[in-house]
Amino acid sequence: MRNLKLLPALIGVTLGIAVVLYVAFYFIFLDLFVDLWWYESLKLEAYFWLRLLYKFFLAGGVTLAFFAIFFFHFWIASRYLGLNPPDEILSNLDKRRRFQRFADTFLSGSATVYTPVSLILAVFIAIPFYSQWETTLLYFFGSDSGITEPVYGKDVSFYMLSYPTYMLIQQEMLTTSALIFCMVGALYWLEHVFIPNQSSEFPLGAKVHLTVLIGLVVAFVIWGFMLDRFTLLYTDTHEPIFYGPGFVELRYHLPLIWLEIITFAATAITAGLFIFSEKHRVKEPFLISLTLFLCVAGLPKIQFIPDLIQKYIVNPNPVKSNKSFMKYNIDATLDAYDLKNIKTVDTTIQLDATKDIETWSTQKHFENIPVWDREFIIDNYKQLQEIRPYYRILSVDEDRYFILDHTRQVNLAAREINVSKLPPEAQNWENMHLRYTHGYGAVVTPAAQDADSPLVWYLRDLNMYSDVGFKVEHPDIYYGLEHFDYAIVPNKLDIVGIAGSNAPNTETAYHGEGGIPIPSLFRKALFAAYFNDEKIFFSTNISSESKVKIRRNITERISRLTPFLHLDKDPYLVITKDRFYWIQDAYTLSNKYPVSKPADDDFLEGHQDFNYIRNSVKVVVDAFDGDVDFYISNPSDSIIQAYSSAYPGLFKNLEEMPAELRQHLRYPRDLQYLQMKVYAKYHQQSPELFYEQAETWQFANVRGETVRPYYQTMDFGNCNDKEEFVLINPMTPVNRGNLSMIGVAGTLDKTNCGPDYKPGITVYKFGKDVQVNGPAQVEALINQDPEISAQFTLWGQSGSVVEMGRMIILPMGNTVLYVQPIYLASTKNKIPELTRVIVSIGNQVVMDKTLWSAFNRLKQIYVKNAAQSDGKETPKAIINRQEKTKETK
Repeated sequence: MRNLKLLPALIGVTLGIAVVLYVAFYFIFLDLFVDLWWYESLKLEAYFWLRLLYKFFLAGGVTLAFFAIFFFHFWIASRYLGLNPPDEILSNLDKRRRFQRFADTFLSGSATVYTPVSLILAVFIAIPFYSQWETTLLYFFGSDSGITEPVYGKDVSFYMLSYPTYMLIQQEMLTTSALIFCMVGALYWLEHVFIPNQSSEFPLGAKVHLTVLIGLVVAFVIWGFMLDRFTLLYTDTHEPIFYGPGFVELRYHLPLIWLEIITFAATAITAGLFIFSEKHRVKEPFLISLTLFLCVAGLPKIQFIPDLIQKYIVNPNPVKSNKSFMKYNIDATLDAYDLKNIKTVDTTIQLDATKDIETWSTQKHFENIPVWDREFIIDNYKQLQEIRPYYRILSVDEDRYFILDHTRQVNLAAREINVSKLPPEAQNWENMHLRYTHGYGAVVTPAAQDADSPLVWYLRDLNMYSDVGFKVEHPDIYYGLEHFDYAIVPNKLDIVGIAGSNAPNTETAYHGEGGIPIPSLFRKALFAAYFNDEKIFFSTNISSESKVKIRRNITERISRLTPFLHLDKDPYLVITKDRFYWIQDAYTLSNKYPVSKPADDDFLEGHQDFNYIRNSVKVVVDAFDGDVDFYISNPSDSIIQAYSSAYPGLFKNLEEMPAELRQHLRYPRDLQYLQMKVYAKYHQQSPELFYEQAETWQFANVRGETVRPYYQTMDFGNCNDKEEFVLINPMTPVNRGNLSMIGVAGTLDKTNCGPDYKPGITVYKFGKDVQVNGPAQVEALINQDPEISAQFTLWGQSGSVVEMGRMIILPMGNTVLYVQPIYLASTKNKIPELTRVIVSIGNQVVMDKTLWSAFNRLKQIYVKNAAQSDGKETPKAIINRQEKTKETK
C-alpha cells in the first residue's frame, strides 16, 4: 500500500524531469550542437569556444562576485547580531523558544538562509551584465588610440571602450551597496524587536559594519558624480549651431558638479560622526553640510540662472564665448567620421573649355563613363538573363575588371535560386532542399555603351558565354543575397538540366567543402529535430556524404558570426577564375566619441545611434563553399584592435587577402554619403565661419531627388595614367542650384601608385567667381534645347516613356563635364533601352547616340567659338556688350 501511495509522486517527478530534460535539450543543447558543428565547418571552432567562454566567464564571474559580496556581508552581520540577552529574560519558556528560533535562523542557520537570498540578489543585480558582456569585453582588451580630447584630457578610447563599463559598474555597485546597507540595517534592527531588553546601542562590530557600508554608498555616489562630468560632452542644447558643451556647461554646470561632490562628502562625514560617535555628536556641522548639498544639488534644476548666463554673457558674444567649444566640436566630429585627412583641391573653372576638350579628346576617357544606371539595367537583367523561373537577379553591382587590355567599369549581378516562382505542385520538400539548392552563374555588361544599339554582354546565359575571357570553374552560388532555406548536398538524386543543358558540370554532384556533414543517423535525427522536419531523418536520398548548408544569406551568416560588426547595406559580387565571392564592408560604431555630433538616422537602418564610425573590416564570403574571412582594413581603429586582441586568429591583415580579391576593394557608397553629409557643414573649420554657416553645402538635387554617390572609373592624373575606381559626389550650396564641389572617394595609393588599399577623399572645390552649373540647372538647359525637347515629345507620342537616368558629373581639368543618359521604356515589356546620350560643358548641350560622337560635336562648337573669338568678339559677346552699354546709359 505504501508503495502504491508513492507511485503518483514518482510518476510526477519522472515526468517533471523528462520535461526539464526535453526543454533543456531542445532549446539549449540542440542549438549548441548545431552551432558548434557550423563553426567547425567554417574552421572557427576555436573562436566559438572562446566566445562562449567569454560570455559565461563574464556572466558567471559577475554573478559569483555579487553573490560573494552579498553572502559575505550577511555572514558578517550574523556574527555581530549581539545575541546575548540576560539569563532572567530567558527564564520564560515562550521567550526562550522565540529567541532560539531567531538565533537558529539568523546565526546558526545563516548559510541556509543567506545562500539562496544572496544568489537571487546576485542574479538580479547581474542581469545588465548578461546583455552587455561584449561591451565589458572591450574594457579588458582596449588600448589607447593616441587621440586626446581637449575638455578633460583623456584618450578618446576611454570613452568608447571603458566609460560604458564604468557607468554600468557604478550603477550596479551603488544599487548593491544600498541594498546591503538596508538589509543588514534591518537585520540588526530585528534583533531589538525579537529579543527584549537589548541595549539601545548596537555592538561595536555592527557599528563598524554599518559605517563601512554607508561609506561604500557614499563612495559610489561620489563616483557617480565624477562620471556625470563626462555626460556634459554629449549635450545637444546648442544644436543646431554646434554639438557638445559650451560656455554654460563648462563654466557653470561643471563647477556645480564639483561642489556637489564636496558638499555630499562633507554631509556623509558629518552624518557618520553624528550617528556613530558620542564625543562628536553635534548637529550643526551635519545640518550645514546637508543644507549646502541640497542647495547645490537643486541649482541645476533652477533654469533661470543658466538662462541669465546665456542671455547676458553668451548671446551678446556668441562666437567669442563659445569659440573654443565650437572648435572642440569641429575637430572631434571630423576625427570621429574619419574626415581629418580630406584633400581639398581648389579648382578654377574657365568659361572657355577649348583647352580641356583638346586634352580629353581621346577615346580612353569615354570607355568607362557609366551611362547604364544599375537602377535601369536590372530590368534588362531580369527580363533577359533570369531565363528560368527558379532563378532571380536581386541587385546589380558596379566594379572594374581588366578586359581587352584595359581596365573597364562593368555592371554585374549574380543569378541566385528562388523556388517561390516554381509551380505550387513543384514546391515540395525534395525540390526545395535537395534539388533546387543553388543559383548558377552571373551576368556582366560594360557600364559604357553606345545608345540605340543592342546591349553588349561580357558574360551571359546559363552556359556562361563570354567573348572577353570571363571563365569561372565553379559558377554555383550556394550563398548569396537571397533568404535561402537549408540545402542538403550532395545527395542521391540524379539532377539533370536544372542549370542548363549546355552548362558545364550540371550532372556533377557538389564537391565543395562547405556545409555540416551528416555521417550518422544520430546527426540526421538531431537535424530533423532542429528543423522540425522528420523528412530529413527518413529520406533515403540523403547519404553519409551529404552536408547540410545553413545560414546561407551572407548578411545573416556574417551577423551570426560577428554580431558586434555593423554591415553595409550593399555587399557586392566579385568574379574570379575559380568561383564567385561576396565582399561585405563592415563598420565599427560607437555613440560615445566625446563632443562628436551624432549621425542622422538615414544610415544603417535599425542600428544604434552613433557618432563614430570606421570601415574597419572587409568580409569575404565564398559563394560556393560559404567560407567567411575577416580582414582588418583600418588597423588604427581602437575598437577593432580590442576585438582582434579578444579573438586572436579571427581577423587577418588585409595583406593576407588574395590579390585577385584585393584589387576589387572599393570605397563604400553609404559611408561616403554619410561622411559628405557631415562634411557639408563641418568643412567650415574656423569657428567664425562655422557659426555663420555661409558656406554650408547640401547634396545636389534634381527632379526632387538627391543625387547619391555613384561609381566612376577614370584617370585623375594621380598615378601615371592609372585609372581609379572612385565614388563621385556633387554638392551645391544650401538652397541653391549651382555646384560648390565634387567629392571623390577612392582607394588608390596615390603615394606609391601600388596595389595597397589606401582609402581617401579628395574634394574639388569651386571658386565663387564663376558659376558652375548643378545637375538641376543642366537639366533645365536640356529641356530648353528645342531640338532635344522636340525629340522627347516625338518619342512620347509613339507609346514610349522617356526616362532620364542619373546625371554623371566629372571634373575635367578646369571645367566640368555632364553626361545625361536617356532611356526609352516600352509601355508593354518595360525593358528600358539606352536611346541617346546628352553631353554638356558650360552652357552648351549636345545629344547623340554615342558619347564619343556627342563629345566631338561639342568639341566642334567650342573650336568654332574659339576661332570666331580669335582677335575679335563673338556675336554673342557683342550683343552682351551692347546690352550692358544700354543699361549703363
